[in-house]
Amino acid sequence: METIAFSGPFVLDRSRHAAVQVYEYLREEIVNLTLKPGTLLSRTELSAHFDLSVTPIRDALMRLEEEGLVDIYPQHATRVRGISIASARQAHFLRLAIELEIVRTLAGKDDAALNQTLQSLVLQQKAALKARDLDSFSRVDHAFHRQLYSAAEVEELWRLMRHRSGNMDRLRRLHLPLNGKSESILKDHAAIAGAIARGDAAAAEAALRRHLSGTLSELDALRTQYPDYWTPGPD
Repeated sequence: METIAFSGPFVLDRSRHAAVQVYEYLREEIVNLTLKPGTLLSRTELSAHFDLSVTPIRDALMRLEEEGLVDIYPQHATRVRGISIASARQAHFLRLAIELEIVRTLAGKDDAALNQTLQSLVLQQKAALKARDLDSFSRVDHAFHRQLYSAAEVEELWRLMRHRSGNMDRLRRLHLPLNGKSESILKDHAAIAGAIARGDAAAAEAALRRHLSGTLSELDALRTQYPDYWTPGPD
């Protein structure tokens, strides 16, 4: 059984709630698959690692359980839950509907600052890919999409999507090193940014639809390569 191992240090910001910071840290470790499905999360070990009482650890784990990322067993350890394909499919459906409307809206604007920001993010992602830094690549990926929500003035929908997308994000992270997926993401982001800059809504929608569809089409290959990463149940 997997035991706790983290990818980097935790630095507490005393101006923010500790439980929120622990939740954010653990969620990132789960989504980037540092904490793999099946990993046991002992509250005592977590408390020692974060140098915090058990209370914020408990609260953070409860938030992760609400998102379907961990299973909490009373009086026992918490375990990182397997990836739910049903949850990932629903998150994909919701995200596609929202982001198609967003890129259509943004293509109807003439926003030079947005165009510059998107191009900058594409260049940052290109540099991360060249360095084979997939963690940075993923962070810029999220930053690119969050910028779309922000520019469309629907950031609350971004928070909704983040709350619902943990399983989809893990699928995408599994897929990232395979079959040129990272290269196709970079190409799609450049196409989306370019279409928005040109005011071409149809092209922006087509690029976004292609961009969000790739991972689910590779489910069989991912399940073959990672047979122990999934929750039981219907697809």
